[in-house]
Amino acid sequence: MTTFLLAQAQAVPVTPGWSDGPGVVRTLLSLMVVIGLMAGCLWLIRRSGWQGGRKGARAVQVETAVGLGDRRQLVIVQVEGRRLLLGVTPMHVSLVTELAAGAAFADTLAAQVGQAPSARGQA
Repeated sequence: MTTFLLAQAQAVPVTPGWSDGPGVVRTLLSLMVVIGLMAGCLWLIRRSGWQGGRKGARAVQVETAVGLGDRRQLVIVQVEGRRLLLGVTPMHVSLVTELAAGAAFADTLAAQVGQAPSARGQA
């Protein structure tokens, strides 16, 4: 009986390789999961606007932007404690006015046009 088992063991050589189906499938699935996790982390980093190693406030902060059509915008930015209203076109950026720190945009606009802030709602 022992000679029979010994002959059977020598007849079938065990060589693991690419023909090991479940091992290859498991490896490929694991690789796809890792690549998917890396892509998801990259997407989250880009979406959250992570700035790398930068600390502190940004030098220029965009408060709001209003599109005027034909790739033109009015943009309120804050730079070093100053609020600026900028006109932006594809070829040019111009300063429209400097906004007061606590004043609303509508009051500043009325002052620039020459109307009193309280008279604009009565017209």
